[in-house]
Amino acid sequence: MRFPGKPLADLAGKPLICHVAERAARARGVDVVAVATDDDRIAAAAKGCGAMAILTGPARTGTDRVAQAARQLSPRAEIVVNLQGDEPLIAPEAISTLVAAMAGSGAEMGTLARPLDEGELDRAQVVKVVTDRRGDALYFSRAGIPHRREGGTSALARAHVGIYAFTAAFLETFAALPQGALEQEESLEQLRALEHGHRIRVVDTTYRGLGVDTPEDLARAREILATGRDERGNPW
Repeated sequence: MRFPGKPLADLAGKPLICHVAERAARARGVDVVAVATDDDRIAAAAKGCGAMAILTGPARTGTDRVAQAARQLSPRAEIVVNLQGDEPLIAPEAISTLVAAMAGSGAEMGTLARPLDEGELDRAQVVKVVTDRRGDALYFSRAGIPHRREGGTSALARAHVGIYAFTAAFLETFAALPQGALEQEESLEQLRALEHGHRIRVVDTTYRGLGVDTPEDLARAREILATGRDERGNPW
């Protein structure tokens, strides 16, 4: 069960949202870190840790909220990264990798993927992605893709990491697109771009991703911050 007010939850003595903003600010290629929110308390917390806070109106999706906020930036950003406010352990290098890939490939939208951990292929909570030879997404799914006819997990299977980058122009285009049938079936917003014929560059990362959706996730984040290791003993 999700818990209310999680961006303000205490994590190592500061609001969770501050960890996200501070890590984003350490990424190479990032000039401005802004927290887009419709909550005055979250805006105040963001300002308290040195981030810009942009108040938005109601939004259909998180990307729509980011588009609202991007319109208020001056000067206008060339590339906009949509980083969810519940990723307090985001690796700055993951953001830098995505920004560099956008600048170097000419893509209008980009995201990240990582190797699958054991047992993740059939977990619907872990979104999978397959790409073409250029590294552009063919499909995202909660199902186990690609399916290996001989059984077992395909070496081509990768997990999607939900961080997105857009050119400023395409962010506006994306926000104006109607929701697609596949997007609604899978409940995956990025499928909207593919359904309307746009390409998404997918870049490899070693960052595992840790979204804080529950008090249990918050406890896990506290443990990782305290020890520098995940529950399997691997360095974070």
